[in-house]
Amino acid sequence: MSVAALRLIHYRRLITVVSLIFTFIAPQQCQDNLWNSCNICNECTTAYSLTFCRGCLFITYEVVALDKAVTIDTSAIFQEKYKSYIYLKATPSDEKENLAAGLTHKTRRELHKAARRLLELSSRVLRRSLDEHFSHVDADPHEVALWVLLKRTQSSNKAIRMQAVQELADNHHWHDYQYQTAAQFLDQRTAVGLARTPQVDLRFFLSPPTLPVLEDGMSAEDGLRQLLASLPQSEVDKCVQYFTSLALRESTQSLAAQRGGLWCFGGNGLPYAQSLTSVPSEKVESFCLQALVQHSKVQSHCDHIVANGGLQLLQREYQLRRNSLKIQRNIVRIIGNLALNESVHQAIVQSGWVSVLAEMMQSPHVMQASHAARALANLDRETLQEKYQDGIYILHPQTRNKQPIKADVLFIHGILGAAFKTWRQKDRSILEEGDNESSDDYTECWPKSWLAADCPNLRILSVEYDSHLSDWMSKCPAENQRKSLAFRSQELLQKLKVAGVGQRPVVWVAHSMGGLLVKKMLLDAAEDPDMQELLKNTKGIMFYSVPHHGTFMAEYSVNVRYLLFPSIEVRELCKDSPALRNLNETFLDMAKEKEFKVLSFAETLPTNIGPMIKILVVPTQSADLGIGELIEVDVDHLNICKPEKKDSFLYRRSLQFIQDALHSYISH
Repeated sequence: MSVAALRLIHYRRLITVVSLIFTFIAPQQCQDNLWNSCNICNECTTAYSLTFCRGCLFITYEVVALDKAVTIDTSAIFQEKYKSYIYLKATPSDEKENLAAGLTHKTRRELHKAARRLLELSSRVLRRSLDEHFSHVDADPHEVALWVLLKRTQSSNKAIRMQAVQELADNHHWHDYQYQTAAQFLDQRTAVGLARTPQVDLRFFLSPPTLPVLEDGMSAEDGLRQLLASLPQSEVDKCVQYFTSLALRESTQSLAAQRGGLWCFGGNGLPYAQSLTSVPSEKVESFCLQALVQHSKVQSHCDHIVANGGLQLLQREYQLRRNSLKIQRNIVRIIGNLALNESVHQAIVQSGWVSVLAEMMQSPHVMQASHAARALANLDRETLQEKYQDGIYILHPQTRNKQPIKADVLFIHGILGAAFKTWRQKDRSILEEGDNESSDDYTECWPKSWLAADCPNLRILSVEYDSHLSDWMSKCPAENQRKSLAFRSQELLQKLKVAGVGQRPVVWVAHSMGGLLVKKMLLDAAEDPDMQELLKNTKGIMFYSVPHHGTFMAEYSVNVRYLLFPSIEVRELCKDSPALRNLNETFLDMAKEKEFKVLSFAETLPTNIGPMIKILVVPTQSADLGIGELIEVDVDHLNICKPEKKDSFLYRRSLQFIQDALHSYISH
């Protein structure tokens, strides 16, 4: 039946009601005269008019009252009614526990349904949608608010979309079927936004789709090997070739390894003694994933990985190795690299990775959460313009942040360091016994936990790069020149530029060789017209035991088993090296000209570097840059950047320096 016909029926019913009212109230003689004569007595006319007006007024009042009491976006009604066809049962409500409350709830719900039907019909008859203010629902939130918010997430106004996503995440009182309904309705942009919202309910996300059944006898290892073999091998980085050949070679030797108990990794002659707890297939998969990490850094290879079923294969491997945090990190690292290419965003979302990343974001392990945060940030084109390439990790804010970011703080580790472990709190075993406060407040990454809390309007990034004391330990021995300061500097500058570093005021925090890398990067930026903003916005540099004048450690390398073949980094650190001297003198001139704020910490305790060998890795004389303040601390080289607790001098002084260097930017 058409809307016009329904409207006509309602009009006729209204006339009938008014006629009945007149019939029972007006005098009979007046009814006769009404149709037979125009001369109606004044008394009857007055009674009739009053009755008619009162009836119309009563009906009008009821419609207006209902209109004010219940408002809804009518376009959402048609979608709401389909939910009963999706889910067979819902979580029982608490109304069974209270009969009176249950009756009230049911009555109110039926009244709202009737009112919504009337309002919907009215809006359709008038051929116009309900006004924007009707979205502010004061009816039953369990019935209405969800669809209103979902509709807002598709608004053409970005501010409305952002607010709707936040309001969706703030609701924790809906039933399971409502979260599941929302999960089916969410578009790609909204799903990613919810995943980047703090403490979001994971029921908002659809579970990964069912994976296709593998061919008979085919394992996850076989699938990874086939994927690697299908990727281009020509005109790629030598390290990509190395990791690919390594993974394929070790895959073919896995059966022999299981039989013999010895396994030759990387062709370097080092035996692998199989233990009861290690599974050779897991080791092979780890090799394959390392190779895929390298391939995923090559933009032209990303489409090949997706087209050859790589996303589904990685999803299978992720579910299979849920007990291996390292394998899961490598998988999410690959997803983060793929997400740098917007052309594959839809495929990533459709493969169910948003729910996986949202779950990992809430992991108590800082490394897991940070890898997921990077991948989601690369997927979130609604709020971010910058992208985070491999090795650039966001420590804060890892989720969407209402507070505007005023400045950046960058953490650069040194030899054998990493983006997370270098900046952890002092090891628990070293903490004083009985110091309950320090034990309770232990953190795996103090920049993420402590600095972010004290300076919430900072963006805190941690930079990671491969650095080893010996070529034996190198992850990619195929191209050792990649480890020189010059190569590292150019590589990291480009990554930081893509991440938007330089657009805001910057403070650098560096440990050991990382400080030399920072100096080289700033000198290179001074020569690059495209990097002048980075140089201009550098407001301060904090050095933790940086060997500005070299270190004796390189001279001790011949006495240490793992340093039989010193790498380029170690050779560059030799005491009184001409390259170091030139780097330091050139940087000093620039730092004085630019008036950088500088704070240096120096170690005073020796460090164990091998059996029966303890040395002062960076003496105070070498840690003294020549400008700024120099502070000696009674710790060794490894713990100079690891505060014992939040109220320790090392952290408080570091925090003070960062706040002073950025005072005019973050204080308002």
